[in-house]
Amino acid sequence: MIKKMKRKVCMFLWNRFDSDARVKREASALSENGYDVKVICAYDNNQIYKSKEEIINGYKIKRILTLQCFFLKVIYKLRNLIANKKVINKFIFNILFYLCLLVYKVLLNIGILKLLDAIIIIAGMIKEGISEEFDIYHCNDLKTLFQGVVSSKILNKKKIIYDSHEVETGRTGHKNKFKYFIENMLIRKADKVLMTTDMRADYNAKLYNIKKPEVIHNYPVTVEKDLSKFDFYKIADIPRSEPIFLYQGGIQPNRGLEEIIKSITNFNKGITVFIGDGKCKKNLQAMVKQMQIEDKVRFLPKVPNEELPYYTQYAYLGFQVLQNTCFNHYSTLSNKLFEYIMMEVPIIASDFPEIKKIVLNEEIGTCIESCNPKSIANAVNFFLDNNEVYLRYKNNCRLARLKYNWEYEKDKFVKIYDDT
Repeated sequence: MIKKMKRKVCMFLWNRFDSDARVKREASALSENGYDVKVICAYDNNQIYKSKEEIINGYKIKRILTLQCFFLKVIYKLRNLIANKKVINKFIFNILFYLCLLVYKVLLNIGILKLLDAIIIIAGMIKEGISEEFDIYHCNDLKTLFQGVVSSKILNKKKIIYDSHEVETGRTGHKNKFKYFIENMLIRKADKVLMTTDMRADYNAKLYNIKKPEVIHNYPVTVEKDLSKFDFYKIADIPRSEPIFLYQGGIQPNRGLEEIIKSITNFNKGITVFIGDGKCKKNLQAMVKQMQIEDKVRFLPKVPNEELPYYTQYAYLGFQVLQNTCFNHYSTLSNKLFEYIMMEVPIIASDFPEIKKIVLNEEIGTCIESCNPKSIANAVNFFLDNNEVYLRYKNNCRLARLKYNWEYEKDKFVKIYDDT
């Protein structure tokens, strides 16, 4: 009997792999089903001490060293040598330390470092992409599609799958002409296109006059509640008599976070917790201080994906109040929506078509005018004042988690590969 050879998959990923739950799920699913998977990504500034190569859940990770990370490695190495007194001439090493730091900051501020890093990542991905005999190339988002097309269609004659996690032309208030030009040129080279919602798939099919992309939703892996993992109340210093209202995810613009904070003074009770990091965090903390509501708000740093459900399980309500600033937001079904469902947490969500279809049809929460703080407060107080309705919605989450999970979606994803 002839043993079937494993098909080799090269996954390109531009962002930080550690926090990309979708890519982790997809790579694990393929590995479990007999595919030989290699994920090629870049070092993140927070990963400079991580190994360039490692194996996780049966698939390989290869990180490309950027100039930014190289500078940081040198700077930290010099600083540690000086601090630990492992150098004879401390004066010379101090000069080297500050010189490297100055060069790094100058290059960073004028944008050259970012440009050079982009070139290094693109070249490094292509180099790694042709270093082995891969059968299928998987490009996560537009930033890796060029590398995939070069590796699969120009330098080889292999299959390529384009996994578009976002609507690249609709991430601002107007259509991005440059991204449209690039995506329009490259998307036709893909043998299969994947998107995260039906609305997004229909949009790209019409925009580029292509066959409707396959839809692979951002459903989470099934996780069972386990209150012994973490004591959220203790970690966040919250009285146990107070319900927790939770936002988890990036602390970024247009997520409705300012609106949540403005609504807090009208909540009948409870503590609002933000788990995550991002460029808006300091502004939100200043806003809380200015409003003098520090006793009603907690900010926690980002936690690993695998630990997050054990924080989420303590929440009374979960917020998903994206602002309608672009089509990408309007058409979304974000990870956090399903993560709340998985932990049986009723949701206060934006009144957007894809979100509303699930939240209202499954009766697991309420959809509101997310730009209106009063609307947010009214929704919170409704659940606080109507315990019977709250418990019914919580039970509906328990039922919905059986449907909206990765085990349900995984077979569809693997079949797409099997048929490619």
